[in-house]
Amino acid sequence: MQSDKKRIDTMEELAVAIGVSRPTLSRYFQDPERVSRTSRDRIAQGLERVEYVPNFFATRLNRKSTGMIGVIIPYLNDLFFTKLLEAIERAAMEAGFTVITQCSHSDPLIEARAAETFMSMSVDGALVAPLGNHSDMKVHDRLRSRLPFVLFDSRPKNMPDVDFVGTNHDQSTGLATEYLCRVGKPPVFLAMPRVNFNAMEREHAYIAKMDELGHEPQIIGTEMIQDNGLFEAHGEAVLDREFAAGRLIDSSILCVNDRVAIGALRAAASHGLEPGSKRVGGLRIMGHDDYPLCPYTVPSLTTVAQNVDEIGRTAVSRLVGAIHAKKSPEEQFVKLFDGEIKVRGSA
Repeated sequence: MQSDKKRIDTMEELAVAIGVSRPTLSRYFQDPERVSRTSRDRIAQGLERVEYVPNFFATRLNRKSTGMIGVIIPYLNDLFFTKLLEAIERAAMEAGFTVITQCSHSDPLIEARAAETFMSMSVDGALVAPLGNHSDMKVHDRLRSRLPFVLFDSRPKNMPDVDFVGTNHDQSTGLATEYLCRVGKPPVFLAMPRVNFNAMEREHAYIAKMDELGHEPQIIGTEMIQDNGLFEAHGEAVLDREFAAGRLIDSSILCVNDRVAIGALRAAASHGLEPGSKRVGGLRIMGHDDYPLCPYTVPSLTTVAQNVDEIGRTAVSRLVGAIHAKKSPEEQFVKLFDGEIKVRGSA
């Protein structure tokens, strides 16, 4: 329905319509408590009579804080980051901040431009999930020299002193490895080309746990099979090659993440294989992350869930604390959350 209220486009027009000064109106939109009760009541009543939307940026020009947090994620088409971003946004709203999200789209130049955008907008702080070993670390160094900065999800080895919130991959991958050793054959690890920090940490954790359990680690998929063939396409291509050669058809396979595992399930289906403890043969496929589609694959994917809600909440809490602090924290903050196995049909 169309409003019959008078439309006001500028704060100058609004001040005249309500009958208060422009500076008083500006202070009201910055913080209603900064003006007298009489003026607050007059402005509130005036706003009921007109159609006016305050300019978000104009109301923050004279503030010490913009009330904005910048977030950089590497992928928009990844439902794991959708879940993580939801947790971040909810925590930020509870803390009184607005989230501005940029996606690097797997491109270090876009990632760098996103960082520059946040600095130009004078956001109060930034949360960044870096791309991997092809990120431009100079950009991240510049960003954290200008404003409070917390890394989440993945941590570059050449930024060891930065606050970080993520998953304890030694625990989560070790848990998955132990589980597969308990229910079947010691697992083969389906890795990724070495461009992803989390993937490399999980690979190392798998090797350490297999050594601890007295088994020989076996790793496949570290090389690129197809151009731009990461995640689902990579998992499918690697296992299609193995199954076609008659290899791994009765093995336990621990995939570096759920998206790779979804591709692995597709490869198994195309070769007439049925992974899962209740099916004929010994093939088992397991992932990591608890991607939202895992319960709906065929068979449903056994995986290790990351504590996404706590990762998002803790990252925001640490950043907000740094924003409100008068000086930078002297000690680095690192919080790693344990994973939890989700047993489903595939293993």
